[in-house]
Amino acid sequence: MDSSTFYPSISHVRVSANSFLSQYEPLALLLLPLLSVLLAHSLHSIFRHLSENGLKATLLGFLLNSVKLVPGVKGYIDAEKQKVVDKLQSDSKSRRDGWNTELPSIGLGTSVLEKMREEKINDPLWQGKCSGTVYIGGSESDGHFSVINEACSMFAHTNPLHLDVFKSVTRFEAEVVAMTAALLGSKENSSGGQICGNMTSGGTESILLAVKSSRDYMKSKKGITRPEMIIPVSGHSAYDKAAKYLNIKLWRVPVNKNFQADVRAIRRHINKNTILIVGSAPGFPHGIIDPIEDLGHLASSFGICFHVDLCLGGFVLPFARELGYPIPPFDFSVKGVSSISADVHKYGLAPKGTSVVLYRNHEIRKAIHPNVLVQESSISFSSLGNHEELVDEIFLHFFIGIVSINLLLCQIVNVTVTEWSGGLYVSPTIAGSRPGSLIAGAWAAMISQGKEGYLKNTKAIMEGSRRIQKGIQEIAELFIVGKPDMTIVAFGSDVLDIFEVNDIMSSKGWHLNALQRPNSIHICVTLQHVPIIEDFLNDLKESVKTVKENPGPISGGLAPIYGAAGKMPDRGTVQELLVDYMDGTC
Repeated sequence: MDSSTFYPSISHVRVSANSFLSQYEPLALLLLPLLSVLLAHSLHSIFRHLSENGLKATLLGFLLNSVKLVPGVKGYIDAEKQKVVDKLQSDSKSRRDGWNTELPSIGLGTSVLEKMREEKINDPLWQGKCSGTVYIGGSESDGHFSVINEACSMFAHTNPLHLDVFKSVTRFEAEVVAMTAALLGSKENSSGGQICGNMTSGGTESILLAVKSSRDYMKSKKGITRPEMIIPVSGHSAYDKAAKYLNIKLWRVPVNKNFQADVRAIRRHINKNTILIVGSAPGFPHGIIDPIEDLGHLASSFGICFHVDLCLGGFVLPFARELGYPIPPFDFSVKGVSSISADVHKYGLAPKGTSVVLYRNHEIRKAIHPNVLVQESSISFSSLGNHEELVDEIFLHFFIGIVSINLLLCQIVNVTVTEWSGGLYVSPTIAGSRPGSLIAGAWAAMISQGKEGYLKNTKAIMEGSRRIQKGIQEIAELFIVGKPDMTIVAFGSDVLDIFEVNDIMSSKGWHLNALQRPNSIHICVTLQHVPIIEDFLNDLKESVKTVKENPGPISGGLAPIYGAAGKMPDRGTVQELLVDYMDGTC
């Protein structure tokens, strides 16, 4: 086609278009594109909401939000919510009378310790009465308690951030990581021989770091910029927190009939944006180990990360397996496992605030990007020009040279230079400064117990768990949820309100965990429980009998609140209740 033919045809199209559009108002022609864009944006938002929340939740949310628009309805709902919050906070508000709200004009000096002893006396009796919570056995003034207390006191002033000063703490952390890794498969050929990691403030931080490394690793490998992760409904709430903080879409899928992660359901949710799947060993609610091998195979086949939550089981399952208990594979010996979290402050018997996060290799861990902030030193960085990679390399070797020992697995592995005037700074965790006392306490716990001690402890709590299971099975009104693999026993009832049973147990001094879906309660067996298991079973039998003979909530009990929360279809309202409660506690 020559130009003489082409241009007349363009002119014809223009004339035809102008003739057609001349029948419309100019304002309409101006608004139509804008309205089309708004409509497209609205449809996109609706479809995205449907994709993220499902049809049922979307319709339910729309219906409830519409109802709240009716005059008076929202006010009534808010008033009822406030009643629940006030009930939850009633005890804490009364206890606040006399609390310090500003510094005393004259300090108490060393007599403050006596003041603290007086306050401590008012704490509820917890010895043997709490689900989990305190994992060390015996009295807090002797035995293992005294070892931990003295170790923490000895290093209370230390901070591993100053690794050139507190070299002993640096070594302690390295050895805690190495010993934990050895328990979880680092010595196996199938692990790849590159297991690395560091200590954190607890399971939540370990999980946050594992999720972040997975997100960043998959971004570098696959270019995923809208990341998603998939976990069973039994997965810990820390994953919800990680998803919020790290802008990751979280899919929670139902468990199977055995209350394990449903591998097929997880498989159905995997797509091009999936970065991570999660399994627990065991899960917090029911003490049941997810099918780690199957999940590992799934992760490997799709080339995605797989985190195993061993926060509860990390210091039990390796020893239970050695004792002959039927424990399925759960660690780095399983192909596809990319990271593991394990709390030392639970069955590792370390002080509170100590956990370990481990990675299969340095490549995964490097994705965390711990910051090294560089300025004000004897080196003139301006003279290096734009050679930031050279600066990175210098400080990488510098810091590894400081902290490197044969057992060190928690080495600094990626260095980012930024413009900061405060000097050299490096930290592999969310926190900068960290309490060296807790690291020292964890090291003391592991070295003082040794393999023999952990085997002895594991035997005691595993046997105690089996005794509790047997005792519950003998109570006709109760049933055990699933088949516990470890030291958590969850139980419910088809004929009684299990939360009313929990209220009666609370009145007897027990502090158990209330669960939902199904409504149930659990006890996490520790060394504190071993001597008083019969007391627990007797109190449980009496509580069941009381509820059976006198059904209905007791005064001050939380059964109605837990029951309503479990049945409430609008999970947003439940979330608002919890946020309002938390907001009023401090």
